[in-house]
Amino acid sequence: MVEKRKLEGLIAAPFTPMAADGSLNTVAVKLYADLLAASGVKGVFICGTTGESASLTVAERMALAEAWVAAAAGRLRVIVHVGSNCAADAIALAQHAERTGADAIGAMAPYFFKPQTAAELVAWFTPIANSCALPFYYYNMPSMSGVSVPVAEFLALGGRAMPTLAGVKFTHNNLMEMSQCLMLEDGRYEVLHGYDEILLCGLSLGAVAAVGSTYNYAARVYNRLIGEFRAGNIAAAARLQQYSVKIVEVIVRHGGGVRGGKAIMKLMGVDCGSCRLPLAPFTEEEYAALRAELEEIDFFNRVK
Repeated sequence: MVEKRKLEGLIAAPFTPMAADGSLNTVAVKLYADLLAASGVKGVFICGTTGESASLTVAERMALAEAWVAAAAGRLRVIVHVGSNCAADAIALAQHAERTGADAIGAMAPYFFKPQTAAELVAWFTPIANSCALPFYYYNMPSMSGVSVPVAEFLALGGRAMPTLAGVKFTHNNLMEMSQCLMLEDGRYEVLHGYDEILLCGLSLGAVAAVGSTYNYAARVYNRLIGEFRAGNIAAAARLQQYSVKIVEVIVRHGGGVRGGKAIMKLMGVDCGSCRLPLAPFTEEEYAALRAELEEIDFFNRVK
């Protein structure tokens, strides 16, 4: 098993900043990193679902990795998502992440031709993970990838084939399976909680790090939640968790976590532009409606 410093605390899944013409806006990454560092976020998991990785070219993903490593400047751990339907592209991204100075890599399963078993998933990831020396996290998100294999079985098999296998980004509400992963081999593998709306549940099972899109703009709410949990104030932590659900309910009404969340970043002072098609751009009327709904739940005061 690779020797490394384990991830702890909140890891934001950043949106990819776009210019008005739809090109990358890497200049915005510095301001973005400053905002996250000030809010108590400990790291970033870039170019994942929230970062619209499937809508980016390999060159664009490499440019984003370089921009985030530079902007993080040691303040934030940088995990680069390198997953792709093309193994050669994933390997190129992994090796580039290592050369760039990233702290770790992660990858979701291929989502067109899908592995059906844990053994097939291990066979897919092994050349990718072993192409560099960085810690590797399996990005488990069956709701998006359509790949649902027993994660604990994958970790047990994968640990023998991939020396750098560090753990899993667990974006699923199957908490029994999550617990199995946490307990596997006396806690050998890190389990990065990936479901913002039930973070409290993940903490209660033993998770110490979490990756999520709402940590981009509501990290202080979640850090207060973590503080209350650690102090044994479970009722207070539960109230904060329920408030986070109200935030999610708003973004769902505005196109979901990627489209609605990216719009929130503009209201927070970091303009990440529009999503790439097929996610429709936000209109000025929608921005006004989004702001009004957030003000109704006192969002702009409570995330300070």
